[in-house]
Amino acid sequence: MTDLILPAGAGRKLITPAQEVTFKATAEMGSSVSIFEVVVPPGFDVGAHVHDHSQEFFYVLDGELDLLCFEPTERTKEAWHRWESPKGDRVVRAGEGSCMFVPPGTPHAFRNATDKPAKMLFQCLPSPDHEDYFEEIAEIWSRGTTVDAAAVEEMRRRYDVSQLTPLRFEPPTLIPAQSATEHEA
Repeated sequence: MTDLILPAGAGRKLITPAQEVTFKATAEMGSSVSIFEVVVPPGFDVGAHVHDHSQEFFYVLDGELDLLCFEPTERTKEAWHRWESPKGDRVVRAGEGSCMFVPPGTPHAFRNATDKPAKMLFQCLPSPDHEDYFEEIAEIWSRGTTVDAAAVEEMRRRYDVSQLTPLRFEPPTLIPAQSATEHEA
């Protein structure tokens, strides 16, 4: 196998509580576009944000994600889930085979509002901005059980990310199943 042909599951992985990112094409390989496979766990919400210079492409491989890609009539600061565009566009629940192209200057977001992981192919231009971003966010996530919001905000500014609503990760709470003897009592 060459470094330019990767079998399924191959590539450098960064694993955090909020995402699993596998690098597929990078600046080191000579690519001007960074390409990643991303597993998005239930409860992850990247928060609405905008890039002045970068453009992105998302392709849902498995599962479902809520996607937003438009300028809303009003940018509420707490959440993007009910945003609407002047033309009536709203957040879309996107399944396998759905995609989203994000031109520079366009507010966008994704979240996994289901109880199952979702997987997407994510491309970002120019390379290596998001490669470096993922490296640094993994470092921030690895520091402890809570994310340092100030560190994330400062880092995002350096990587052309203007955060409009907060990044959130609220995994669904699992309720333990009752045993047969508990149920009969």
